[in-house]
Amino acid sequence: MPLSYSGISKHPANKKRSKGERVDTVNNDDEKSLGTEWAPLDFRQVNDTFNRFLRITDADTAILKQHQALLLRDGERFAETFYDYLFHFPATARVLREYQAAGGKIDHLIQKQLSHLQSFLSGNYDADSAADLTKIGHIHQQHGIEPVWFMGAYRLYLDYLHDVVAGSSALSNEEGQRLEQAIQKFLFRDMGMMLEGYWDAALSQIQTEKNKVTLLQDQITGLLGNIPQILWSVDVRTNTPLYVSPSTRNICSLDVQMPIPCLAWTHPDDQELVKAAWHEALQGKRVDVESRVQEPGQDPRWFRRVFHPYLDQTGKVVRIDGLMDETTKWKNVISRLHVLATTDSLTGLPNRALLYDRLSQTIATARRDSGKQVALMLMDLDHFKEINDTLGHPAGDEVLRQVAERLTPLLRESDTLARLGGDEFAVILPDSPNGLAAAEKVSDSITAAFSRPFQYEGRDLYLGAGIGIAVFPQHGEDVDTLMSRADLAMYSSKHKGIGSVVYQPQNSDSGAHRFHLTNELRRALDRDEFLLHYQPKIGLRSGHAYGVEALIRWQHPERGLLLPDQFISLAERSGLIQPITDWLIETLAAQCCKWRKGGNDLSIALNVSTTSFQNPKLLQRLHDTLTSGPLQGRDGWMEIEITENTLMADIEHGSHVLRQLRDLGVTVAIDDFGTGYSSLSYLKRLPIQSIKIDKSFVLNMAHDTSDAAIVRSTIELAHNLGYDVVAEGVENRDTLDLLTQMGCDSAQGYFMGYPISASDITHWMAESPWSPSRC
Repeated sequence: MPLSYSGISKHPANKKRSKGERVDTVNNDDEKSLGTEWAPLDFRQVNDTFNRFLRITDADTAILKQHQALLLRDGERFAETFYDYLFHFPATARVLREYQAAGGKIDHLIQKQLSHLQSFLSGNYDADSAADLTKIGHIHQQHGIEPVWFMGAYRLYLDYLHDVVAGSSALSNEEGQRLEQAIQKFLFRDMGMMLEGYWDAALSQIQTEKNKVTLLQDQITGLLGNIPQILWSVDVRTNTPLYVSPSTRNICSLDVQMPIPCLAWTHPDDQELVKAAWHEALQGKRVDVESRVQEPGQDPRWFRRVFHPYLDQTGKVVRIDGLMDETTKWKNVISRLHVLATTDSLTGLPNRALLYDRLSQTIATARRDSGKQVALMLMDLDHFKEINDTLGHPAGDEVLRQVAERLTPLLRESDTLARLGGDEFAVILPDSPNGLAAAEKVSDSITAAFSRPFQYEGRDLYLGAGIGIAVFPQHGEDVDTLMSRADLAMYSSKHKGIGSVVYQPQNSDSGAHRFHLTNELRRALDRDEFLLHYQPKIGLRSGHAYGVEALIRWQHPERGLLLPDQFISLAERSGLIQPITDWLIETLAAQCCKWRKGGNDLSIALNVSTTSFQNPKLLQRLHDTLTSGPLQGRDGWMEIEITENTLMADIEHGSHVLRQLRDLGVTVAIDDFGTGYSSLSYLKRLPIQSIKIDKSFVLNMAHDTSDAAIVRSTIELAHNLGYDVVAEGVENRDTLDLLTQMGCDSAQGYFMGYPISASDITHWMAESPWSPSRC
């Protein structure tokens, strides 16, 4: 089908060429990249080869020119018939219709076809004519016209010209034979050069696509080799790797051990865990597992492995894709943070959080072994306040360190000595057949240890200690009860001025006091004796107040202003916490509306006790308040603060409540962060917006490097988990500046504002340098 589509193509090859110009389908850069696999067509060489092979001579050209008029006599009618024929076949008809749809005319193509017939019968077989023919082959390939179609068109040419020669009476037999031979030679040359052009374009296109694939593969390989994670894919039917990223060798340089990469280098204690995760993935489950990988002579490194099963249409696992991501840094950070959060920075002893955890564990162990007891000893130093007041805090700190050093050798390795805060210490004696006898023996040793003076700058400092003893299971069967009763015994010891006291029921005489206070608490709501104070929270980036924390107070008619720690626990035990919580939510909603009307758009944070958080009525009360009335549709005005221990008491229930709070537009903060014993692996999965660093870490952070390290680590970890950070207990400019440098988001404390009444907050917002209107 020579030149049949040359009028259709918009390909650059159809642009006018200068004489001898090369016809290529790739640019120079493409040619350089193709290497030895493919080279653009040298049409001059191919033309010479065709001419020699077909034995085309000037005599063939002469006879064609001599009879050109005869052969073209019915040329236009042939061209019209030719295109009628092409419209009968889908592939050629599609191209022709597209040409017509773009505004092209078939008459134009008929003239082009006739022009080509004239050129063909001119007998020209030089390089320029070869270039034209290869260009037509390029065009056919680009338009998707298969060789079978234009080879069929050449058959039409041959049939037409044969009929003309055979039907001419003006030609002798010999002349007719010579003319038909010349026609056949030029027709085969024409068709051959066009096919060469077609295949040249096809090979060029294939090579270009191969180059793209190779380039993409190189880019992907470079990318995967540059990232620290290992990516891999294994065909589980044959246990052969489909892909393992180059970075594997940075982790296990000598072995990848399929089907689980780096299994042989996995720490022996972790290999069974990894294998179990792999077998779980083979059942179709996505599995995460953390394990250590250790090359010979190197330190262990922690890695998170993720197994992603791929299922075929029948639901069968046929492939497992996975990654390994090093978590050593975060493991170390979390481990260090855990140590800092559970260790007293001054003495190096376990702190209150770790003591509670160990006491809980030892009670659980003793409960399983009915013959074992656990003794708890709480100790408060005598005369310590006088040392602090007269010699200063450095002297007090030094004495506390010496107390820790002096008491530690008196205990077994399995015992626990902890500092609870201030001058309070605690001792756990686990796994004892006679807890009371063991505690009394240790108590005598402690009393003897205090008979010798402590030293500070050449001074002899004498201290005593009041010790309270409670034993599991005689005096209590849970941590809180034992702590409470040991505490009662300790204060009895201090009151009586004797070294140690074992808990006795009469130590609970204060129960009568709590009973009367509980009865008064029941009437406090009816008498409107509760009130709220508000402490501002300051955004450290903006420098102005954006919200407040609501703090409940009890204006007792006889005892004066009582703080929450003096009555909230009573409210929880007596069942009064729920109506108090309802009053709080109702009061805060009304106060929020009042502030907004006055132009103060403040969020309000509310501390929620463990009992209230676990009560489903809390969600219902919040739902009723937030979905009706003037605050309907106003998300973010209320924040709920809960402690780590409240959340971890029942993580499943806690997760459910947090998600419902989020749906209601209530944000959640973890209060007193660092003093509890939560699992970060759980916290990071929950819809928590912020954490509040406990003031015990903040108060002295400007002068205590350990406290500063805890605060910095907490801020960095919280930000990496996507949480905002609020620091409590900011009492001076140095602390505020240090928190700002660490990237802390917000702060509250006496330096910015004391807890004050709602009306005072209004005045504070108008006059304080922390007010948005003054910033």
